[in-house]
Amino acid sequence: MADDEFYMKKALEEARQAFSQGEIPVGAVVVCGGRILARAHNLTETLTDVTAHAEMQAVTAAANALGGKYLNDCTLYVTMEPCVMCAGALGWAQLGRLVYGATDEKRGFTRFAPQALHPRTEVAGGVMAAEAADLLKAFFKVRR
Repeated sequence: MADDEFYMKKALEEARQAFSQGEIPVGAVVVCGGRILARAHNLTETLTDVTAHAEMQAVTAAANALGGKYLNDCTLYVTMEPCVMCAGALGWAQLGRLVYGATDEKRGFTRFAPQALHPRTEVAGGVMAAEAADLLKAFFKVRR
């Protein structure tokens, strides 16, 4: 659990960076063998690309760092529960472990596609959920 909080803090740093850039504050890091392979945050506004979620950016960067498409020995830390699109990508990447912070009641994969991940992917939700949720609430309070 201490490692989960350490790496989730790194993902929260990415989320804060997204916030400062006017992006929905979701951040992600991919860890493999105790080393951060990739850091990412939402870039949907910056890239004008609805698929540029933090998870998608992190998976691409991690696969490039590893030189292969499978992340079965890796853990993705993301500040918000992945959507169905991201969960599908994580399933195709055969992610070893997923750790997320805040639950996404409206678009989260656990509600709409709980089988989207690879069957061997371990999942831990709610890690530093309050911090992640507070950041999201602050962002939308400013925007609305």
